[in-house]
Amino acid sequence: MAFEDFKTKESVVIVYTGENKGKTSASLGLMVRSLGNRWNVSFVQFIKYWGVSEHVFIRDIQPLYKDQLSFYKGGKGFYKAGDLSPKQITEAQHKQAAKETYDRAYQDVTSGEYDLVICDELNNAVNDGLITKSQLKKLIKDKAPNTNLCLTGRNFPEELLSLVDIATEMSKIKHHFDDKFLANPGIDY
Repeated sequence: MAFEDFKTKESVVIVYTGENKGKTSASLGLMVRSLGNRWNVSFVQFIKYWGVSEHVFIRDIQPLYKDQLSFYKGGKGFYKAGDLSPKQITEAQHKQAAKETYDRAYQDVTSGEYDLVICDELNNAVNDGLITKSQLKKLIKDKAPNTNLCLTGRNFPEELLSLVDIATEMSKIKHHFDDKFLANPGIDY
C-alpha cells in the first residue's frame, strides 16, 4: 500500500490501560504534543485529589497557554483500595465526586471547544463502579466529531474496545512496588 492511499481521521479515541505505570505519563505526552500543535486541550482527572507532580506542572504552564489549556481535578482518592483509600471519605462522597468529574468531562468532550479531552483515571472510576460502563460508552459515542478523546486507567472494559481507535496496554514486566518499595515522586506520581 502506498503512502498516498492512507487518509487521516477527523478525530480518534485513544485508550491507555494496563497494570503498569505510564498511563498518565503517556496522556501528558499527548497533551504536550497537542499543545505544541496549538490545539485546545482539556485535562480532566478522576481519582487523584492529593498533590501530584502533574498538577504542579499543569498549574505552572497554564499561564503560557491561557484559554488553550483547561484543567479539572475531581475525585476523592483511591476507592476500595485498602490502606491506600482515605478513611474519612464516604462511598457517597466518592460517587458524587466521580459524577461531578464525569459531568465536566462530558461537557468538555461534547462542546466542540476542545481538540483533545483527556480523562485521566476514568477507566479506574468505571472499574470501581463510580461511573457506569454505559456512561463511558455515552461519553465516547457523544463526543464532538472534531474532538479527540484520551481515556486512561486500569481495566478498560474489553467490550468497549470496538469503539476506540488506538488502545495501548501498559504491561508490567517488573515494578519495584512488588519488592515493597513505595512510589517515587517525579517517577510514579
